[in-house]
Amino acid sequence: MKIFTKEQIKECDQYTISNDQISSIKLMERAAQSCVHWISEHCKNHRKFVVFCGTGNNGGDGFAIARLLHTEGFDVDVFVSSPKSKFSDDAQINFERIEVVSGISIYKFNEVDQYSFDHDTVIIDALFGIGLSRVLDGEHKNVIEYLNAIDAVKISIDVPSGLFADQITDDQAAIFKADYTLSFQFWKKSFLHPESGKFTGKVEILDIDLNKEFIATTETSYFTTDDELIRKIFKPREDFSHKGTYGKVTIVAGSYGKIGAAVLSTKAALKTGAGLTFSLSPECGYTILQASCPEAMFIKGGDQYVNHLEIDESSVYGIGPGLGTNPETQKVVFQFLKDYSKQLVLDADALNMISDNKKNIKLIPEKTIITPHPKEFERLFGATENSFTRLELAREKAREYQIYIILKDHHTQVITPEGKVYYNTTGNAGLAKGGSGDALTGILTSLLAQGYSEEEAAVFGVWLHGKAGDHAAEKYSKESMLPTDLIDELGSVFEKLNRKVIVKL
Repeated sequence: MKIFTKEQIKECDQYTISNDQISSIKLMERAAQSCVHWISEHCKNHRKFVVFCGTGNNGGDGFAIARLLHTEGFDVDVFVSSPKSKFSDDAQINFERIEVVSGISIYKFNEVDQYSFDHDTVIIDALFGIGLSRVLDGEHKNVIEYLNAIDAVKISIDVPSGLFADQITDDQAAIFKADYTLSFQFWKKSFLHPESGKFTGKVEILDIDLNKEFIATTETSYFTTDDELIRKIFKPREDFSHKGTYGKVTIVAGSYGKIGAAVLSTKAALKTGAGLTFSLSPECGYTILQASCPEAMFIKGGDQYVNHLEIDESSVYGIGPGLGTNPETQKVVFQFLKDYSKQLVLDADALNMISDNKKNIKLIPEKTIITPHPKEFERLFGATENSFTRLELAREKAREYQIYIILKDHHTQVITPEGKVYYNTTGNAGLAKGGSGDALTGILTSLLAQGYSEEEAAVFGVWLHGKAGDHAAEKYSKESMLPTDLIDELGSVFEKLNRKVIVKL
């Protein structure tokens, strides 16, 4: 799914109005109906809704939602700055429509502390939408801070009020803290970064049928990875094939005390479908790897750590998990990077060794996929003020070195050498455990070996890793799930992907 700026979204609205023979007030009604449909389905146990409306079109959405909820049989009250406020044209129309509804009471913001909220009340935020360009103050700041302190379900319409759509918001700004955000048609960039995404709660993207031609032809460098994109990337297994069809993987990983990382990477490569999988590790890990991954073949790379690394040009390499940073290991890895000419994944200690000296970055071959978490990225490329500036630095470095950067985060970002950014929307906090990244390395390397391009492998691999993590969390909880559980769930994700392909055919 494309991510548009607020200006592009406004243009899309106007283009839809101009070309789809729909008035702006009817488009607002369509948006409100989509919200009410979601609320009716998901808030059946709640009967009372309190809608806080601003003076712009977001407030107009709120007025329409209040009226439609009342029609559905819910108890609804509305708060505004003043009934005599100067509303936008469409907001004014919808305000006048609720004024004549006897069952909807209208209150002023300054009366909020006298209102009786209870645990069954749902608060709907329709104060400010994507057009906000200033930090809130005065009565709006006071209302938001008051509402944030109330223990009730909170829903924001399109964007949590006080949050900018495209950029980071000041740490001290007043921002509505939603449990759910019902966003129209598109993800907003700010939803996908930790500093601002923490205000959205669970994001639900509601299709309000904006003009498809505009969406298809309007350029952007930012995307979310959705099921439609994954279906285009996924390559079902061919019946008439053999192990050579699906490539050869070599996982270079492990050192004394860190053989588990090699096990996780190797298992993930196997479960993702590589035709042949080798584990190049020190001899101290031989018994563990042969017992835990009997389908993989072992290559001795040293005794306690890897100090011998020969190149097999027929294999795709994933290097780094649990490898350690012994000087001898560093020497053979750096020589390998100078001599190897195929696709490659670098993670963990491979990146730590490279970050010892900024000059080492030039050793990374073009088209390599690297997978740094924020601290590893900082050691490689320097500190940044926040995740927004970190992403832009990653785009700059991906272009400069012609590499693919997988920047790990809650919504992990895949950055291509062309400057495209794919935000991943699978995964959960249960992945915040040592070993999760090792599994990702195995997945990515396996996909490359099977013939996926670097971009496809990075986008699909991160999605697959997160989706398997979601399955594991459902079974075992975010707290108790392990990276091994994630790897075991790869099969269920592939099973569902294949089922969709069959249905489509």
